[in-house]
Amino acid sequence: MENYTTDKQYRKFCAYGFLKNLRFFDPFIILFFRETGISYFQIGTLIAIRAIAVNLLEIPSGIIADSVGRRRSMIFSFASYILAFLMFFFFNSYTLFIPAMLLYAFGEAFRTGTHKAMILEYLRRNNQLEYKVPYYGHTRSWSQKGSALSSLIAGVIVFTTSNYHAVFIFSVIPYILELFLMMSYPSYLDYTGGEKERESITIREKVSITLKGLLSVIRQPDSRRTLINSSIFDGMFKSLKDYIQPLLKSFIVTIPLFTAYSATRRIAVLSALVYFVLYMLTSTASKNSGRIAGLFRSHEKGLNIYYLFAAFIAFVTGCLVWTGFYIPAVVLFIMYYVLQNLRRPVMTGILSGKIPHEAMATGLSVESQGKTLFTTIIAPVAGFLVDKFGLGAAMMILAFLLIVVYPFLKFKTPAE
Repeated sequence: MENYTTDKQYRKFCAYGFLKNLRFFDPFIILFFRETGISYFQIGTLIAIRAIAVNLLEIPSGIIADSVGRRRSMIFSFASYILAFLMFFFFNSYTLFIPAMLLYAFGEAFRTGTHKAMILEYLRRNNQLEYKVPYYGHTRSWSQKGSALSSLIAGVIVFTTSNYHAVFIFSVIPYILELFLMMSYPSYLDYTGGEKERESITIREKVSITLKGLLSVIRQPDSRRTLINSSIFDGMFKSLKDYIQPLLKSFIVTIPLFTAYSATRRIAVLSALVYFVLYMLTSTASKNSGRIAGLFRSHEKGLNIYYLFAAFIAFVTGCLVWTGFYIPAVVLFIMYYVLQNLRRPVMTGILSGKIPHEAMATGLSVESQGKTLFTTIIAPVAGFLVDKFGLGAAMMILAFLLIVVYPFLKFKTPAE
C-alpha cells in the first residue's frame, strides 16, 4: 500500500521533474543536427563527447554535491544547461556544437544522481524509505508528463517557425524556473544528517566520508553487478532512443496527411502527436512501476524480465524497420520507452539499498557514469552503423549485443 506523504516538498519534487523535461528540442534533436548537414557518425561523436565529459565529471560532481551542498550543484547544473541552449540556438556548425555539448555535459554531471539523493534523503528523514520505489515512480511520472506537454509545444514551435533552432531558445524558460525552484528547497536536503551537523567538519573530512562510502559500494560484488547492469541497459537505451525521430520521418513522409504543408511542418505536427502519446504512456508506466513490480516474485526477477523483453523488442523493431514496416516499428519503439520507465524506478530502489546514505549522490553518480561510459562507446558505433547499413540493421546488431551480455549481468533472484 502506498502511504507516503504527498506534502509541499513532494509537489516540488514533481515540479522539478515536470520542468526539467520541458526540453522542447528532444523530439527533434536528431533532425536538428541533420538539418545542419552533419552525418549520423558526427552526431554520434557529439553524443560521445558529451558522454566523455559527463564521465570525467560524474564522480567529482557527486562528491561536490555530497560535500558542499546538493542545491548549489543543481543551481550550477541548470545554469550550464541554459548556456548550452543559447549556443545551439545561435550557432550552426559541428565545431561550435562541441563546446555547447560540453556545457550540456556540465549540466548533466551536476544533476544526475544529485536530485535522486535529495529525494532519498527526504524519505530517510521522514521514515518513508520503504516507499522509495512508488514514491520515485510517482515523481518520475511528472517528468514524463512534462515530456508529453513539451512535445506538443515543440510541435507548435517548429510548425510556426518552420525550423528546429527555435526550440532551444524556448527551452531556456523552464530552466530559469528550475533555478528558482532549487533555491526554494529546504537546506536540510543539502547533506545527509542535515546542514548543521556538517558545518562542524572541514571540506577534506566531508570528501573523506563520501569516498569511504563510495569504496564500500565498489568492493561489494553484488553492488558492482547492479551498477553494471543498470549502466549497460540505460546506456543502450540512451544510444537508441532518439533514432525514433528519423524513423518517424520515414513514416510521416509516406502518408497522405497535411499534404498542403511543407515536410518540416508535417513532421512537426505528427511527431508532436506521437511523442505526446509516447510520454503519456511512459508517465503511466512510471506512476505504476511500484504496483507492477509487486507482481513479480522479487524486484530482481522483474528487472531480468524487463531486460530480456526490451532487448527482444529492440531486435524486432530493427527487423521491421529493415523490411519497411514502419507503423508496427513505431509502436514497438514506444513499447521500448515504456519498459525503460517501468524498470528505472525499481532499479533506483535497489541501488539505494546498496549505497550508504552519506554517499548517495556519489553512488548514484557512479551509476550515471557507467551509463555515459557505455554511451561513449556505443553512440559513434550506432551512428556509423546507421550511415553504413541503415537504422534497421543497426538496431538488430545492437539489440543482439544486449542479449549476448545478459548472462553476465542477470540478477540472482532470492530462489537461486
